[in-house]
Amino acid sequence: MNTFGHLFRLTDFGESHGPAIGGVIDGMPAGILFDAGLLRNEMVRRRPGGGSVSPRKEEDETEVLSGIYRGFTTGAPIGFIIRNKDARPEDYKDIVSGYRPNHADYTYALKYRRFNDPRGGGRSSARQTACRVVAGAFARMALSKMMPELRIEARLEQSLEKIMEARTAGDSVGGSVSCTITGVQAGIGEPVYGKLHARLAEAMMGINAAHGFEYGDGFALAEARGSEVMDEVSIRKDGKVEISGNHSGGIQGGISNGMPIRFRVAFKPTPTFAKALPAGSRVGRHDPCVAMRAVPVVEAMAAMVILDCLLEDRAYRIQ
Repeated sequence: MNTFGHLFRLTDFGESHGPAIGGVIDGMPAGILFDAGLLRNEMVRRRPGGGSVSPRKEEDETEVLSGIYRGFTTGAPIGFIIRNKDARPEDYKDIVSGYRPNHADYTYALKYRRFNDPRGGGRSSARQTACRVVAGAFARMALSKMMPELRIEARLEQSLEKIMEARTAGDSVGGSVSCTITGVQAGIGEPVYGKLHARLAEAMMGINAAHGFEYGDGFALAEARGSEVMDEVSIRKDGKVEISGNHSGGIQGGISNGMPIRFRVAFKPTPTFAKALPAGSRVGRHDPCVAMRAVPVVEAMAAMVILDCLLEDRAYRIQ
């Protein structure tokens, strides 16, 4: 499946060491101001080439091919392409004789047999997340008009010192990214199979190297007593609702309750690093902690989910 979303959808294409990656965004509302600066800033946040991330140097310049006219979205599909300018497929020539541990090399080869593209992981490479960041940037543009008070802020919970220690040792380290979404009105999310937290979980667990998701107090609730984690609801004299505490993470019954939405995503250590690997494996160019560059990806996926759920909510309401 190369498409994500229901009403706001991204279909992307391309491999890590092919000529380009890109995608088509469908369901983008018309009349949204195209913010080239926002798009550029989000791509800069994700791209490789920094001192503590992969040495692969990609400019990640996004060429928008359609769906924009006179500075505004037209409602037509938004096509975009990002050229791969620092691809080195020769780094992966030995994969045919040995699979990299904890990568998707073996499972992709098993599924697609001799037709699979193994260079840098092909479609399983984190290079693909650049397309998600593009779609997330467009989602933010729409949300800034439809839900102007919305704020999506993610942060890395792993210390830079620990990441650099692992890199110096020729190793890698895992990490977690926490995210808080504020300004979401109550009532967003669909019951039973369209729960907001389930949609967020699907989005986050689809990010490369993601191995865990929790919202609100998450797994800590399994060890808590009910009396310790009550989010009491009260109605003020002016009719407004107040909720004390936020153990539920802003979502109850799969629907937003107006409180900040809180969740965390856990990422595994980069499975390829400088220490000795089994024969037939190559180190290549990799981040010492994939969670570092996952921060803008988490925000992008969150923006896509919120916009998608908002569009669904408006489609189902008759007043």
